[in-house]
Amino acid sequence: MNQPVKVLIVDDEASQRSGLAGMVSAWGMIPETAGDGHEALQKLEAFPADVILTDLNMPGLDGFGFLQRLRDSGEMPPTIVLTAFGNVETAVKTVHELGAYWYLEKPIQPASLEVLIRRAGSHAGLRVEKRNLERQLSYKGSLGELVGTSPKMQEIFALLQQAGPSKACVLITGESGTGKELIARTLHALSPRRQGPFIAINCAALPETLIESELFGHEKGSFTGASERRAGCFEVAQHGTLLLDEIGEMPMQTQAKLLRILEDSKVRRLGGKLEFEVDVRVVAATNKVPEEAVRGGHLREDLFYRLNVFQIHLPPLRERKEDIQAIAEALMVDLNRKHECRVADISPAVIEAFERHHWPGNVRELRNVLERAVILVGEGTIELRNLPAFLQAETTSYAASAPASSATAVDAVSAPDEGDAVRFQIGTTVEEAEKGLILRTLEHTRNNKTRAAEILGISLKTLHNKLKEYGAGKEFGVGV
Repeated sequence: MNQPVKVLIVDDEASQRSGLAGMVSAWGMIPETAGDGHEALQKLEAFPADVILTDLNMPGLDGFGFLQRLRDSGEMPPTIVLTAFGNVETAVKTVHELGAYWYLEKPIQPASLEVLIRRAGSHAGLRVEKRNLERQLSYKGSLGELVGTSPKMQEIFALLQQAGPSKACVLITGESGTGKELIARTLHALSPRRQGPFIAINCAALPETLIESELFGHEKGSFTGASERRAGCFEVAQHGTLLLDEIGEMPMQTQAKLLRILEDSKVRRLGGKLEFEVDVRVVAATNKVPEEAVRGGHLREDLFYRLNVFQIHLPPLRERKEDIQAIAEALMVDLNRKHECRVADISPAVIEAFERHHWPGNVRELRNVLERAVILVGEGTIELRNLPAFLQAETTSYAASAPASSATAVDAVSAPDEGDAVRFQIGTTVEEAEKGLILRTLEHTRNNKTRAAEILGISLKTLHNKLKEYGAGKEFGVGV
């Protein structure tokens, strides 16, 4: 803990209280004292103790009753029970039934007490941080950039809270761009290793000749170009978390060495003779179905079972479209900060366009679309006209294919006086809408076909082919 540990000492004997308070203060901690359980409860209102030391046999509210009150309130700091010789059975019962942290027999051994208080203080700090993170998870279903209120995301959040504090391996699956690294970072943030490093390595991005050096490190002279000793990712991630992204792309020989490290927690650098222990939590991720990767010979079966203690599947964006608005708003805040913009809102029409789109690139694609829009707008509201041409075209096609009502059939007539707006009468076919959009865009760019193709999100060749198809090639300077 960064702050000094606050210790509440509860004992009916003044000499015991003062002696314990003196020791606690000498260890750099902050003591407070109380003569019985009632006084201790009052002191806790103004003194948020990290650790409690309490006697059991006291007049008034004894230690047993005091712990019951704390347990029932749901706010029980780690508590160390102090008990006289011969009363150990009662102390053990107190620990098991009332959730006390530990017990010590009197007379107290100062060294043992200091170790216990420091451990209990660290435990208290982890509980507070975990509670804060859980509160963030429940607040609008978000934790940093990981956002979602859909039932699928709520299930993932619940699993994260269970798996995060453990030491177990986790396998994260999902399509590219869904946010698997964010899941891994959330696991790290929810774990006792959160103060340690988080290291991510993409197994698909490294040549086969270099991946073992990256993972395990190497000794000087172990291969051509190894001019000095280098620490691998396992060493760099010591006491932290290591994400192995795209684990199915790791060479099979390297997978065998990884399996041994997971089983023995020992690493040997390339060219080295000695193994050394590592304390690293491994999280793996893949955009493939792991069982299919095993059957296809891309992932060792024994390594799969070793990694698959917890499996978290992150669904594609198209399967949780109710999360899109929350994700978009969270991304907008981050992009405003990145580009020093002041975009305040996303129009309902844009959200509707987002929810209709298939998002083959998932959250990564959504972020790219929003980044472009935020830069274009600068401040104010993101409107449909700020989106890439393919999203505008999808919106136009959707409007053209929607059933017409008696009111909209009159209102949805093309409006040539609206500047750059392109509108079509309800009943227009998709082909007619596409043709109108392309020709109107060429007018807008003054027949600059390269610029028009860029706005429309299509290749210049495709634009030429479309113009030939419309019989407008000569008109726009395209050979027939």
